Amino acid sequence: MRYLIIGAGPAGLTVGNRLLDKGIEDFRIIEASSEAGGLCRSAEVDGAPLDISGGHFVDVRRPKVNEFLFRFMAEDEMASFDRVTKIRTKESRIGYPYEANIWQLPIDEQVEHLKAIANAGCNTGAPEPENFLEWIPWKLGEKIANEYLFPYNEKIFSVDLATLGTYWMNKLPNVSFEDTLRACLTKKPYGTLPGHARFYYPKKYGSGELWLRMAERLKERIDYDTPAKELDLK
Repeated sequence: MRYLIIGAGPAGLTVGNRLLDKGIEDFRIIEASSEAGGLCRSAEVDGAPLDISGGHFVDVRRPKVNEFLFRFMAEDEMASFDRVTKIRTKESRIGYPYEANIWQLPIDEQVEHLKAIANAGCNTGAPEPENFLEWIPWKLGEKIANEYLFPYNEKIFSVDLATLGTYWMNKLPNVSFEDTLRACLTKKPYGTLPGHARFYYPKKYGSGELWLRMAERLKERIDYDTPAKELDLK
């Protein structure tokens, strides 16, 4: 055996299928659970599919990735959606990301946010922090940090935000102070806005069905109920 793949989630299944595409067959996948899909599995609850760890969908930004996934679940089995995300803050509901849409807030709130962002560390020359807790106000100011991003991320991660790094910040929307100011003046968002503006989701099934189908091609090479207990790299 040349390759051992740990986990039959989206990453492991993709690697396995791509190896087969290249004519490489000497590999195995070990999976701790009894079913493929990892955190993107779906379960049936009261006769309806439910994604076990939140909704997972197919992003449409990379056509080659979509072409690969459509091999296992055809495009006509997917529904296409335009993303609509709203953030409730005090008495308002504004678009996402927050910093690109503060123009939707009352004017006094806009002014307070602009003052806070202007004084954020990234706009005053302060060095970029190495942990997420300090990075939030450094990038977006104390007001957005205290009223939105601190409570939101504490709920999502359930850990001390100071223990999280910042290496993944490139995955977040990038909206500068100038972008926010321009948005307030023109009443429309600016900046590098979030992905998933349009996405696919199965019409009939939960998202886990896609990964089950992908696993079907690899079934003879997947060992289920086989957790990795230790790695010896020597």
